[in-house]
Amino acid sequence: MDSSKKSFFGPWIIASCFVTFGLSTGFPYYNIAFFFDYFRDGHEWTQVLVTTGAPIAVLLTIWIGPVIVPKVSPRKLILIGTFLTFLSFQWFGRLGGSEFEYYAAWCVYMAGYFLSGPIPHQIIISNWYTRRRGMAMGITYVGVAVIGALCNRLSPYLTASTSNPSDAPDWLAFLMTNCTSNTGTYTDALQLLSFLMVIVWPLAIFVIRDRPEDKGQLPDGAASEAEREAGREASPASVQESAKSFGDLAGRSAFWLLLLGSAASIGSIAAVNFLMKFVYEEQGFTDQGARDQIWADASFTYLMSSILGRLIAGWLADKLPRKYVMLTTYVIVALAIPLLFLVTPQQPNMVYLFAVVFGFAMGADYMLIPLMAADQFGLRSLGKAMSAILPSDTIMQFWTPRIVADLATRLSGYAQALWAVFGLAALGAVAIALLPRHRKD
Repeated sequence: MDSSKKSFFGPWIIASCFVTFGLSTGFPYYNIAFFFDYFRDGHEWTQVLVTTGAPIAVLLTIWIGPVIVPKVSPRKLILIGTFLTFLSFQWFGRLGGSEFEYYAAWCVYMAGYFLSGPIPHQIIISNWYTRRRGMAMGITYVGVAVIGALCNRLSPYLTASTSNPSDAPDWLAFLMTNCTSNTGTYTDALQLLSFLMVIVWPLAIFVIRDRPEDKGQLPDGAASEAEREAGREASPASVQESAKSFGDLAGRSAFWLLLLGSAASIGSIAAVNFLMKFVYEEQGFTDQGARDQIWADASFTYLMSSILGRLIAGWLADKLPRKYVMLTTYVIVALAIPLLFLVTPQQPNMVYLFAVVFGFAMGADYMLIPLMAADQFGLRSLGKAMSAILPSDTIMQFWTPRIVADLATRLSGYAQALWAVFGLAALGAVAIALLPRHRKD
């Protein structure tokens, strides 16, 4: 059938990626830190040890991005990666006391993240949309926030319920008995959460397609090649060119500025995400239940706020120079960090002020990176550019919390250590300010 007579399949791609991206990335990333103090107390580990698993795993799995991702179908990457995420959460829920086993479980998690996380979803959306890529990417990234936020409520609920199995509803008691080791601790919650990955697999197999040509269609639902070419000419990220090598990319200052700016900003955001429970404990939330609740309130609120940030940034990215949209969000990230100090047991409602500002900037931050990469280096080089940028971002994403946790130990608290995070976020904004507004071919 002629592609012009078919209903454009793009909205189904967005809807499916909304779910698969949310489950593959939003759920595990925004919920694993909830268990950090449980890991610390349950295994009698230090905060530094707990935050060391992820950075070690990054160094051991970083090769996956540039070596495997460009060679495998994005749809297959999602399937393989989410299966690894399933295995990692099962392993986290069955840990012994060995720190090396903990690090190994993190390696499985990180491999799943590289394979099924941002890169395959960014490539799929970029293949399906040209003129409306910013908004399409924004809607897709909303899935990370929505599903991550819902799990922010689910994780504490399951942890409390599995720790008091006599009070659990019948359906949960059934799952605990048949799907977990039924220890009556937080480990059962981790095992139950792993089964969320099952939702991804039918979508990746039966619905998602890597590119519109797989459905006999053209990007943006174009009715002809002429209309497609007109759309390409209207898009700054779609100049016709051959794919660049890593050498070509490395020879551009824009590549290093985008790499530095995104890594610095993402590192500062990750430090807040991963260490937030420890910060709240230092600021007076010493009771486990109170700490779980303030974490859930903060995480849920900033993820919901990030939805607005993603949508507004996506809309602005289609209307204004993306450099200035990105720069504004990076400045807001830096300004939001000191607001975390205001959250105490005496003024717990300040958590909403912090979370709304921080979440708005965080939502825009993650989504703008692939859009800026497409602007600077071209769509055909997007996969290769992101397979280099994402690992560096991920190194900072998981090493920064570990470094800050160590710094807090040396400085006797997070009150001083978080100012280093503020400085890192400011450095990211400076790097983006130095980017050229338009790429030079």
